[in-house]
Amino acid sequence: MDEVVITRKNRITIISINRPDVRNAVNYKTSKILEKAMLEFNLDNAQHIAIITGTGGNFSAGADLSDAQKMSGEVLNKYGPMGFTRMAFQKPVIAAVEGYCVAGGLEMALAADIRIAAGTAKLGFLERRFGVPLIDGGTQRLPHIIGMGRALDLILTGKVISADEAYRIGLVNYLTDEGKTLEKAVEIAMLIDSFPWTTVVNDRLALIQGISENPDNGLRLEAEFGKKTIESGIVKDGAEKFMSGSGRHGKRE
Repeated sequence: MDEVVITRKNRITIISINRPDVRNAVNYKTSKILEKAMLEFNLDNAQHIAIITGTGGNFSAGADLSDAQKMSGEVLNKYGPMGFTRMAFQKPVIAAVEGYCVAGGLEMALAADIRIAAGTAKLGFLERRFGVPLIDGGTQRLPHIIGMGRALDLILTGKVISADEAYRIGLVNYLTDEGKTLEKAVEIAMLIDSFPWTTVVNDRLALIQGISENPDNGLRLEAEFGKKTIESGIVKDGAEKFMSGSGRHGKRE
């Protein structure tokens, strides 16, 4: 059985962790497959959006502690122990979360731009009880997403929260019925992919690269990315489209 299943739908790459017998916990071998799959997506100009998900009704229970020795040796891995959480993605990534999304699994979901969860999903840092540290970006990303106070609560207590609670605090962007997260993720990916792509990519990078800068530097970065977009000719094309009457009043063509 393949530990990771990769499928493509037009310009969307779907990467599914496939170890349902251990709630898609990631061992060393799986982390290396994830690393390769995400690198290939990042470098493939024909693929615009990645969806990370899990099979068998769970997203991921995090690192497979039965392989703890090998996984511990990956702490300083360039791309993170789980395979991709330190990767600088040049394009959007969506997490489709069913069932358990805990420990390193939650850190993988945090590495995505958008998180979609089934109403029955459970999220939390369960590694707290085993003394396993957050080393796949959780301490750095979570405060940006839900604020320092809520992030500290989740990290320090190791409590599990429901999908409803995760949605309420902004950890999850969309809620679906059980078994429907991948369908919703593809829907959102197709929506994003329908927009002029240069603008999508540059606006995303302006946010990601500018969020930790002071306001002056952030605004400069935004302007530089905006200039690249304008110079590509895409804005001129969009203006002509608008003047012809296309896409007005919020209508999609």
